[in-house]
Amino acid sequence: MVQLTPVAVEKVKQILVQQNPVPTGLRVAVVGGGCSGFSYHMAFENQVNENNDNVYEFDGLKVLVDQMSEMYLDGISIDYIESIDGSGFKFNNPNVKSTCGCGSSFSV
Repeated sequence: MVQLTPVAVEKVKQILVQQNPVPTGLRVAVVGGGCSGFSYHMAFENQVNENNDNVYEFDGLKVLVDQMSEMYLDGISIDYIESIDGSGFKFNNPNVKSTCGCGSSFSV
């Protein structure tokens, strides 16, 4: 199961309402690429793929995860961090065995 912290949910909702038209939800996926093999992908979606998507809801925010990505994201927690170094979404994935030096890709 995928989890989003309340801070991450609030940040996504802030960005979501600025979109025109307002999307159905947020897609979280794993895609091939990066120096360690996989990387995370987040994008707004306008429709749910009923045959392939698992839908999670957090305080009214729909998060869509395709079945292939689900096996790599099981147990993940997504947070939004603001620090002096910058801000962005942080993925805490218990399935990751190693990451690249920059932290943008991973292997399982």
